[in-house]
Amino acid sequence: MGPLRILFACAEMEPYLPASEIATTMRILSQGVQDKGYEIRTFLPRHGCVNERRNQLHEVIRLSGMNLIINEADHPLIIKVASLPSTRMQVYFIDNEDYFQGKPSLYGPEEAPFKDNDERTIFFARGVLETVKKLRWSPHVVHCHGWFSALLPIFLKKVYKDDPLLTKTKIVISLYDEEFEQPLDIKLKKKIIIGGIKNKDVELLSEPTYENLMKLAINHADGVILGNPNTNKQLEKYTRSLKKPILTYKEKDYVDTYNSFYAKILSK
Repeated sequence: MGPLRILFACAEMEPYLPASEIATTMRILSQGVQDKGYEIRTFLPRHGCVNERRNQLHEVIRLSGMNLIINEADHPLIIKVASLPSTRMQVYFIDNEDYFQGKPSLYGPEEAPFKDNDERTIFFARGVLETVKKLRWSPHVVHCHGWFSALLPIFLKKVYKDDPLLTKTKIVISLYDEEFEQPLDIKLKKKIIIGGIKNKDVELLSEPTYENLMKLAINHADGVILGNPNTNKQLEKYTRSLKKPILTYKEKDYVDTYNSFYAKILSK
């Protein structure tokens, strides 16, 4: 089978964004997994607060140029890449002028989040999967971190399930203590119904709350990791009710533990 191939999808990662639980976890985990000889690809949104010059991002012309239709509008997909200093690791950035450029924070102020956060998550999830197809790279595991990548599981399992590169790919999602208070756009349910996604598949999004968004991700994941000791207890209970493999919170030395969890998921 060759080296294990892991795709990481997340909203934050050091040193491109300030330290946070997700950003720090992603930095340690991606480097730790690569150091074990695995092939990895890491994808981030190109948030407006990511400094392109300091981090030496550059556009990959051969991967850019596709338009993604979201809510009946065309949105150009731009792919940028950077190399982590003193490592052999490249990080891919999903970019778009409307969704990311000019936005000075990740999701907007807590009291007034960006109105298009729902479409930004759609664009990120679909952009990751389309880029993987262009790379002709077939991951064994896609590991999603946090709510911003929560739509990736349903797209992979419903829209891309027959693609030879992705048909056998397993999905792991890490849950964190990052709940948003205001629901996403009420039209989110309608916006993601494409390809193999049916209305019944996204009934949870009739109320696009944080909890329902993550339940949708759990429904289409092969395993769940609790990335924080204060993760929503209802989501943990929901995961266990579905008898999904679940890994409890590990504060330190989690690289080996996560690798063992990947192996467990792949053995099923």
